[in-house]
Order: sequence, then C-alpha cells, then structure tokens
Amino acid sequence: MRKLFLFDFDGVLVDSLAVYERRVRLCLEKIGSPAIQSRDDFLSLFEDNFYEGIIKKGVDLAAFMNASRSISTHDDCDQMTPFAPLLPVLMELKKENILAVISSNVSRVINDILSKHGFDGCFRDVLGADFGYSKTDKILHAMNSFQVEKDKTYYIGDTTGDIKEARLAGVKTVAVTWGWHSKEKLETVMPDYLIENGDDLLMI
Repeated sequence: MRKLFLFDFDGVLVDSLAVYERRVRLCLEKIGSPAIQSRDDFLSLFEDNFYEGIIKKGVDLAAFMNASRSISTHDDCDQMTPFAPLLPVLMELKKENILAVISSNVSRVINDILSKHGFDGCFRDVLGADFGYSKTDKILHAMNSFQVEKDKTYYIGDTTGDIKEARLAGVKTVAVTWGWHSKEKLETVMPDYLIENGDDLLMI
C-alpha cells in the first residue's frame, strides 16, 4: 500500500540555515524588533511552530510578514545547497509512494530551488507559508487531498517543532540529524524514527 512522505524543506532537503537566518534577521530589523541576538535565539524559534515562536518573542506577526514580502529572494537559489545524496532516495521513494513538501518557507522560493537542482519532479505538491502557518493543518490537508491514512503518513523534519506539529496531526514522525537541531535535541521529543542518512528512508 502506498505511503505519504511529507518533507520539511529547510534543513531537510536543502542546507539553508544561513540564508533563512539572514532573512529573518532582516525582517526583524525592518520592524525594529530585537527578538534575535544569536543563532541559538534563532534556532529556538523552531522548538515549536515557527510563527508561534515569533509571536512568543513579542513580534507583531502581520508586520513581520509584510517585511518578509519586501525582501528580495532573488539570490536565495544560489545560496542554498541541496543535500544531493537525497535525490536518488527521493526518486526511488516516489515510484510507489506520494511525496510532498510542507514548510514554513514560501512556496515560490521552494519551487524555484527544487527546480534548479532537479528535485522538482519528486513532489506532488508544495505547501508553504503562503498556504498557511500551521504545519499540523497542512499535514491534515495533504492526507485528505491524497486520501492516505495517518498510519501510512510520515513527516520528515529536522527540528523539535517539526516533530511536535506532526505528532499533533497523528502521523509518523521522522527526525533527520543533518538539519538545524542537533541529534541530542531531537531525541528529547522522541520521534518515531531518528535517521542519520537519506537511505534510511527506504527502510521505512
């Protein structure tokens, strides 16, 4: 029976930490918020839902999103490096399963980068921040759209927030160790699977 594999984008499919952090800092500077002082501050935003993390820091989310739309993403494709070893894994997975991307990033940026690096043919859909802020809601939407049950759905993420949101949706959780949060931090939220290389996905 086919499975539904839902992938986070930043930190799972591409190495984008420096780019994403820079964009968030620029947004905060534009609205005069000192919410982030260090990389640890930035990564703490992803311990739960990113947008809820922004609000908890006292940031006006509407102002933040307006600032985000004013920042050019033209050079992002050149500055984000895909995790190339994943491509053959994705090509194998999609033969008998459904793959999609669910991310806090913007769908247009995701699609541009996937296309540039040859990943675009792997995914049936991309649900970014423009679709909604809650990954839990997007996971539920994807399951409904593709008519796949919870026990056949897997969310692959790299932060504790990813795992928490996927668990709220009732799906299987897969944490990867090559992303933004450390293996030790990911272990604290007890994902169903903790993997250290893409090939491990083929064993699920």
